[in-house]
Amino acid sequence: MTNPDQSKWDARYRETDGTPCAAQVLTDNLHLLPASGAALDLACGLGGNALLLAEQGLSVEAWDISPVAIEKLAAQAKGLSIHTHVVDIATESLPPSQFDIIVVSYFLERSLAPALIEALKPNGLLFYQTFNQNQLGRGPANPAWRLQDNELLRLFAPLSIRYYREDGLAGEGHGLADEALLVAQKRAP
Repeated sequence: MTNPDQSKWDARYRETDGTPCAAQVLTDNLHLLPASGAALDLACGLGGNALLLAEQGLSVEAWDISPVAIEKLAAQAKGLSIHTHVVDIATESLPPSQFDIIVVSYFLERSLAPALIEALKPNGLLFYQTFNQNQLGRGPANPAWRLQDNELLRLFAPLSIRYYREDGLAGEGHGLADEALLVAQKRAP
């Protein structure tokens, strides 16, 4: 039986062509990446983040619920260290202390925050970008899939913040008024 979320995302990715873009939180903070290591692009979609991470020398796991997205990413990833997997993260668990880098963009499952923290190696970095409650015509309409003010800071409070941006409605809605961006690091024991 097909998962309804999988069917929805498969339909969306069938209609999408072109080169995927990496999240701004990653492109603006490439200088924080290690020269090598293991990375996870969680809910990777067409894999813009995975492609960029692999181009930077990282070995990347790219997970998504959509076989269509994973197939398209695998076709683009030829010659790069990207290992694609169809994964329903709601039913799978993240391995502990496995990744130097985890990137999550435009996916929000609050209950995964502790597992994401646990999946980072000591000194590992989490790059996270998704929509906040300021609905400006993009992203999910359901407020349950949107962050409250400073919610990323609360969800990942055990980590050390390296970068945070949430413009809100300051500046009359210019900039990233409807998104929050976070880079946080797991402390070494």
